[in-house]
Amino acid sequence: MRRLRACLGAAAAVGLAAAGTTALVAGSASGATSALGNRWYAAAPYLMPLDNDPPDPAAIMDATGLKAFQLAFVLAPNGGGCSPTWGGTAAVSSDTAVQSVVNTIRAKGGDVSVSIGGYGGTKLGQVCSDAAATAAAYQQVITKYGLHAIDFDLEEPEYENTAAIKNEIGAAKILQQNNPGLYVSVTTAGTADGTGWFGKQMLLEAKSQGFTPNNFSIMPFDGGFNGAASQTGALTNFNQILQSTFGWDQATAYAHEGFSGMNGRSDTGEFFTQTDFQTVLDYATNHNMDRFTFWSLNRDRQCTPADNGGRTSGTCSSVAQNSWDFAKYSVKFAGATPPSSTPTPTPTPTPPGTGCKPAWSSTAVYTAGNEVSYNNHNWKAKWWTQNETPVASDWGVWQDEGSC
Repeated sequence: MRRLRACLGAAAAVGLAAAGTTALVAGSASGATSALGNRWYAAAPYLMPLDNDPPDPAAIMDATGLKAFQLAFVLAPNGGGCSPTWGGTAAVSSDTAVQSVVNTIRAKGGDVSVSIGGYGGTKLGQVCSDAAATAAAYQQVITKYGLHAIDFDLEEPEYENTAAIKNEIGAAKILQQNNPGLYVSVTTAGTADGTGWFGKQMLLEAKSQGFTPNNFSIMPFDGGFNGAASQTGALTNFNQILQSTFGWDQATAYAHEGFSGMNGRSDTGEFFTQTDFQTVLDYATNHNMDRFTFWSLNRDRQCTPADNGGRTSGTCSSVAQNSWDFAKYSVKFAGATPPSSTPTPTPTPTPPGTGCKPAWSSTAVYTAGNEVSYNNHNWKAKWWTQNETPVASDWGVWQDEGSC
């Protein structure tokens, strides 16, 4: 069941500001281990603990040597309000399911970061009254799980909302001040030029507020990318944006820059193989970048042969691989050596043409995640829709999942 709580107002957040260190210590007392080194939080791949057929983190740790996980996503309640939930439905205040995942990881010597935002749903920065109220909501998450790291995933449509981004950046700054040693990453969309207009506006907002996280990471996929060369080109261009925005030299900009990739087939049908990940990893380490992560561990496994290459899945990569191949690149970035395994050949996508979803209906109501077929293609809804014909568009409601 969904439980909503009123968001703490500015006065309450000021009280947290005076007791920020205490809040983090209290959270640690509830089960957190000592913090890992920052390199592990910088290498933590994304894991959805409640959706997309969650894999067993203990099995991943045993197979790869991975120690840190980026749990996703904390959102505002679907029914409204300024209180943190998992995916808009499961209140953080009463959560036991995610806490069990966290306990499993910590029992094996690992730790977690939590990611807030993402592509879908309503973000707390959109509904909380100001930065202080937004920070107070996120402080509940930090305290609940005894967090040493947090990720602000600021992308569309939230980052098109000036007031929401002001709240998110302001909240990030407050949390950074109130929780000494907290590792803070900010993740946003990537383009061939580095990041787009809204991403640049977000950086300018951070500059105006005097906020510097551990890194600003871009996601160079779903934007006409084609393999590692296009991604490293975007990272080079983003470095120049960081230099010009904050007045940093090249080395300082790289020290505050991160990469957040997508393993296998992206939402728009791009393919990123193990070879691509190795190339970008080499670039990141050679330039002393601060972060290397990817979306997601739920996808870091082989699809069934019929699905390979034909569609983008939330539970497998659509490329030929051994389970957890991509997690091992995060382990390498953290400075550890993953267990050896048999190399996987560069995948060749198999032809699409199977598995049509139920036919689209102009009268039916569809919500985020619903899948239909239309014109011999499968489509997935990004948000609520009715009577919008499925067509391929970066800004439309329907995501093309390939022919069927």
